[in-house]
Amino acid sequence: MQRGQFSSRLAFIFAASGSAVGLGNIWGFPTQAAGNGGAAFVLMYLILAFFLAYPALMAELIIGRHTRANMVSALQSISPSQPGKKIGTLVGIGGMVTAGLILSFYSIIAGWMLAYMLEPLTTTLGQGHISAWLTTDSVFRDVGFATIFIVLTVLIISAGVEQGIEKWSSRLMPSLFILMLGLIAYVFTQDGAMAGLKHYLVPDFSQITNPKLIVSAMGQAFFSMSLGVGTMLVYGSYIRADENLPVVGALVTLTDMSVAFLAGLLVLPAIFVAQELGVPIYAESGDLIAGPNLIFQVLPALFQNMGATGLFVSFAFFVLMSIAAVTSSISMLEVPVSYAVEAHQVGRNKATWLIGLIVLGISTVICLNFDLLFGYVADISTQVAQPLLSMMLCIFTGWIFYRNSILQELKNGSPDVEQGLFWKIWPTYVKFFCPLLIVITFAQGF
Repeated sequence: MQRGQFSSRLAFIFAASGSAVGLGNIWGFPTQAAGNGGAAFVLMYLILAFFLAYPALMAELIIGRHTRANMVSALQSISPSQPGKKIGTLVGIGGMVTAGLILSFYSIIAGWMLAYMLEPLTTTLGQGHISAWLTTDSVFRDVGFATIFIVLTVLIISAGVEQGIEKWSSRLMPSLFILMLGLIAYVFTQDGAMAGLKHYLVPDFSQITNPKLIVSAMGQAFFSMSLGVGTMLVYGSYIRADENLPVVGALVTLTDMSVAFLAGLLVLPAIFVAQELGVPIYAESGDLIAGPNLIFQVLPALFQNMGATGLFVSFAFFVLMSIAAVTSSISMLEVPVSYAVEAHQVGRNKATWLIGLIVLGISTVICLNFDLLFGYVADISTQVAQPLLSMMLCIFTGWIFYRNSILQELKNGSPDVEQGLFWKIWPTYVKFFCPLLIVITFAQGF
């Protein structure tokens, strides 16, 4: 069976960066920075992105390209022993289940983004009752827009690697950058923006040794790169054999970090512009409002106070958020789809719709029991399953995958890699330090 393949390095970087760049980057990173010493957090995040996220990303890319397979088949094929193959199967299935669970709660949030994106249009058309429905919590709205979002994701994935993932990532990622830069330029012209910029970029170095700051920065670097669930492993399996993997991995890491940094330049000044317009920006705890409340309360209040211009800015902002959501969701859905297509010979179109319907079913159950399930599913999949799975992938790369096979794979795109700094550091680093760092992060989470 002919496997898909990314047509160029740029196409892969757009797709892999799209997977890494999600809603967490755009609301998670700025508010984490605000609550953890501003620039001190930013600096620690930049360091840890290369010391933790990049080595773990490389492990997934190398396994993916070497095996040219889905996560389950890939881990089975690099394991020489039967017990190793069985553990590989469990880790692979765990990755697929986790990707499905993440997508099930992610599609609900992405559905909210779509609803809030439409609200300025209905307001402009004088349809106030529709605008109110779009921005008010209800099971019908949540399930309806989650369905629209999952169908959108399914349509892209069912078209395959070149016509689906590559085509849409190559369109959406540049659009995301352009929209973000335009919004930053606009927000910088508003009163209060400079106070937000100062909060974001002037460091408080007394906080740099704070364990909470270090753990938060490590977690953000780790989760923002889509690690552990096999998205980067599967994307790695579609990279051309002659690509220089350490270089493309570094470019994906840099792109992801750039979007997170730009998100901070947009969101932090916007929060302080909102304060200038009389919108409360601090929670009862004294910390800046973060997470969904920031996106669905503080920023909409800011847009409303901007008058007619606010309608356009609100529309542009939620288009940006929707693009970030789609580029991540297509990579999550590809993980179980690639397994169904390759391991069970199910047609791509049929597999995509079938798995999409299963994810929609889980999303619907979450919507019907929102208070009970939403936070639980989000925490168990991102804070427990992802770090443990990523640790297992590092262990497979460092302890089970033959070192010589890794070197030969890297030499395909970089014949002199053995003499370079990457090969002198990375194999030992991924074997010992990555699992240890992930265990420390995981332990701190409890």
